[in-house]
Amino acid sequence: MQVQPYIFFEGRCEEALTFYKKALNAEVTAMMRFSEMPTTPDNADPTGCASGPTPPPDSIMHASFKVGQTEVMASDGMSQGKAEFKGISLSLSPATEANARKIFAALSEGGQVQMPLAKTFFSPCFGMVADKFGVSWMVVVPGEMPAQ
Repeated sequence: MQVQPYIFFEGRCEEALTFYKKALNAEVTAMMRFSEMPTTPDNADPTGCASGPTPPPDSIMHASFKVGQTEVMASDGMSQGKAEFKGISLSLSPATEANARKIFAALSEGGQVQMPLAKTFFSPCFGMVADKFGVSWMVVVPGEMPAQ
């Protein structure tokens, strides 16, 4: 079993995928729009949802992308407004400080730095940023944990 993040961008998924390809060297491994959903007798309208409003047909129903070895799933969801990402942060562990700085700068573009990159007691380089979509990221270069 594994746990995978699934991010709902409420109408900005395609823009987010393009951003993460550039900022994180992400690889999009799958993408399906609501208009591409197969129809069945129970689902004659390929853009319809069983209970709720119909999302725009060109919006992304499901996508997945890889950042390093991690697969992240994404969608436009129901495209009903501003996505909110509260109480969660995705953590990246680049091997070097130089790579951490590059990634942090890319994620900061149009976003909001929550904690600038700095040396901490647990890492030679750690920082937090919310990207332009509101997704919170922690960038942490692995370091020695202090002895207890």
